Amino acid sequence: MRKSEAQRAGPAGNIKVTREDWLDLALETLISDGVEGVRILALGHKLGVSRSSFYWYFESRQDLLDQLLEYWRDKNTRFIIERAKRPAHSVTQAVLNVFECWVDENLYSPRLDFAIRAWARSSSAVRKIIDGADNERIAALRDMFARYGYSEEDAFVRARVLYFMQIGYYSLEIVEPMASRLSLVPAYLRGFTGREPLEGEVEAFARYLEATGS
Repeated sequence: MRKSEAQRAGPAGNIKVTREDWLDLALETLISDGVEGVRILALGHKLGVSRSSFYWYFESRQDLLDQLLEYWRDKNTRFIIERAKRPAHSVTQAVLNVFECWVDENLYSPRLDFAIRAWARSSSAVRKIIDGADNERIAALRDMFARYGYSEEDAFVRARVLYFMQIGYYSLEIVEPMASRLSLVPAYLRGFTGREPLEGEVEAFARYLEATGS
């Protein structure tokens, strides 16, 4: 979401920060301080502008919060579904496509996901949205496994194991060198799919990691 610090002139000729500046700071605040920290006056103070700047771009605080939710849904759910649907010559390659989301924060932000989950503890509406996103992600993974001949039940369980394992990995805040994680990829693929990765698949995934700087 981060853009330049370019500024925009308001209707009265005042210099105002951009809508993206408000959204970026609100997003950073949501992640670091929780939803209670996302307050118009506090954000405006940090940006060095008045409340009028906020209302030039947003109808209300709720409008801002709704847009943060939309950003989260568009980023963290969209790319998982897109990778799960991507054509692949084997199920192990299909799972590696999804793995890209777990190692590239341009595709999936675990910190943002857990900020939204923390928000959901105090909001039944956000809880419903979180549940819907989890179901969408698992359904996409289930359909991915089903395309490679797994039974309906087996595809569903494997999807849940793949997804819940990764959410748990983030929740426990496990930190390990990427080289160590990469060395375990063949074993993870066997665990998730029951099949051996094909020749060259893991090496191609390693090149993806190198190219993205993960």
